[in-house]
Amino acid sequence: MKTTIDLPDEVLHRAKIVAAQRRTTLKELVLSGLDLVLKLDTDAAARQAALARLRQGLHLGGQPLTREQAHERR
Repeated sequence: MKTTIDLPDEVLHRAKIVAAQRRTTLKELVLSGLDLVLKLDTDAAARQAALARLRQGLHLGGQPLTREQAHERR
């Protein structure tokens, strides 16, 4: 799909230089950057979901042990 984005001249100039140094196209450079941002966003969402599960805890039934009960169980 084709799309148009409006970039500041300085950013476009620097991006073209980096693309040339990496021997790739501007399109591939933009795609790599977008993939990186999207992966980081996905990782952050997964991390938040895992933390929420940890905060909620597991309910396995029964009553939690007191400190003394836990130390008696050898």
